[in-house]
Amino acid sequence: MATAHHSAPDHAGLTGPPQALARLLPGVLLSAGIGAVAYGLQLIETSLFGHPWIESLVLAILMGAALRLIWTPSSLWAPGIAFSAKTLLEVAVALLGATVSGAAVMALGPVMLLAIVGVVALAIVGGYALGRAFGLPPAMALLVACGNAICGNSAIAAVAPVIEAEGQDVAAAIGFTAVLGILVVLLVPVVGALMGFDATRVGVLAGLTVYAVPQVLAAAAPAGMLAVQTGAIVKLVRVLMLGPVCLVLGLMRSGKVESARPKLHHMAPWFILVFLILMGLRSAGLIPEVVLPPLQAGVTSMTLIAMAALGLMVDPRAVVRAGPRVAAVAALSALLIGALALVTIVLILPA
Repeated sequence: MATAHHSAPDHAGLTGPPQALARLLPGVLLSAGIGAVAYGLQLIETSLFGHPWIESLVLAILMGAALRLIWTPSSLWAPGIAFSAKTLLEVAVALLGATVSGAAVMALGPVMLLAIVGVVALAIVGGYALGRAFGLPPAMALLVACGNAICGNSAIAAVAPVIEAEGQDVAAAIGFTAVLGILVVLLVPVVGALMGFDATRVGVLAGLTVYAVPQVLAAAAPAGMLAVQTGAIVKLVRVLMLGPVCLVLGLMRSGKVESARPKLHHMAPWFILVFLILMGLRSAGLIPEVVLPPLQAGVTSMTLIAMAALGLMVDPRAVVRAGPRVAAVAALSALLIGALALVTIVLILPA
């Protein structure tokens, strides 16, 4: 694998925001370029077949990952790629809140809300049991289980200090989850199509299985905006389980509430709070309808750029570093929550 060792340009004479922008620009432009090519390929697909067989968001991930296989971005590109994959995607999620009304949340109904809680609980217990059966240490088994059941890396980062996990365990769990998370995003539209799910069911499937909140946008997008909105709501309910889970784990470990407090930004990331605020404003009729179409277009564009960046950040060597047992447990845990999600959809949202 070719590895570049160039240092980032010095940007002499630039200070403050201009210097920060200069550092981010190359990676952002690279990600945007890949996203633009992916969008162009989708247009070609549509003109040839009447509809795209592979959506631009999926193409962007695959193209970014393919490029990463033959080229490792140097420090010139890395800051902008990381910014696109994380911050830009979080902004897209935050703005998505303006397109969701409180009525949409209530439309899920109490049965679905309880089902989401049940899926998370069963996925944690089942994932932990799988980890122990494969010989993983208790802390590692719990990290992988919580990462799969709640929200990937964010859950791992929040749970790690609560259970006093070792740094190497955290690194291994996060390394493989990053790769597996991309696979889950790619599989959701395929499974939804094979099962004949409508937009609502695809959204629920994405919300129950995809690791990171922002990646729900990519997984649900092929089924339309309703799927994206439904997926975001289901996923937010799942993420809100992180606080109670950390509290319970801390109490089980030490019996003291004080030691069970993860950092607030892990329990409630800023973009989730902004999403909820904008959703409240939309529900109250304080966001004009006229701004919604351009807002949705902006969210889609930012997500496309971010998916290309996510592909560029996928390190195939992370699977090797994590080890076969961690890889097996993470994969089986993902299959477990996928099965739980499908059972939930079939029972609660029958066709």
